[in-house]
Amino acid sequence: MTSRVSRLRSPVSPIFLVLVALTVAGGALTLVPARGTVIGGTVLLVLAGWAVSLCLHEFSHALTADRCGDHSVRALGYLTLDIRRYANIGLTLVLPLLFLVIGGIPLPGGAVWIQRGALRSRPAISAVSLAGPMANLVLAAAIAIGVALTAPPLPLAAALSFLGIIQVLTFVLNLLPIPGLDGWGVIDPYLPYGTRAGAARIAPFAPFAVILLLFLIPGASALLFAAAEWVFALVGGDGTLARLGNVQFARLLG
Repeated sequence: MTSRVSRLRSPVSPIFLVLVALTVAGGALTLVPARGTVIGGTVLLVLAGWAVSLCLHEFSHALTADRCGDHSVRALGYLTLDIRRYANIGLTLVLPLLFLVIGGIPLPGGAVWIQRGALRSRPAISAVSLAGPMANLVLAAAIAIGVALTAPPLPLAAALSFLGIIQVLTFVLNLLPIPGLDGWGVIDPYLPYGTRAGAARIAPFAPFAVILLLFLIPGASALLFAAAEWVFALVGGDGTLARLGNVQFARLLG
């Protein structure tokens, strides 16, 4: 019994705890009645909170993989919530943050390397892919319920709601059936080998193409945000508060 508990325990990275602390600090700053602190607090809460959610997203992939037979994720440090284990600084951290700041769209970032051959079945492979987006949806629901139950001051409620809808956007984007995204990973085990091989070749580039199209096609990003607001409302979120939080966040560039 002791050896079983020991095998399942992984230390939480201090870096993850720092990211959580920065998120809380950002929320505290929004409570200071000054325009600069509300903007700065919103930006800090959203960016640090997004990094926290990235860790939770990838941790969920890894934890599910571990439960489904791929125990290599433990040795690779994926169960420590250490963002350095999931992110390439330029490609999967800085670039997604840049897209988030410019357009409020969370480009999927981070990755865990799963030994698919170690997973027990095709449903297990699908479950591993689905686990990450579901973590974002659960986090969105937790934020929405927390805001509804505690009714914090408006700037904080708006900042939290914007972070919540970013979780929904991440959920929606990741579930698109496009190579490189988790939605493709859900259906990939059931596809012919040739289709899977061709998808693997374009997987590193397809998510970036999707984000670019959202910026380039008129109305595409608005449609995405409308879908996200609808899903956010289903889990108890307030789209009006989320839009106000987006305005607070966007003032960084204004």
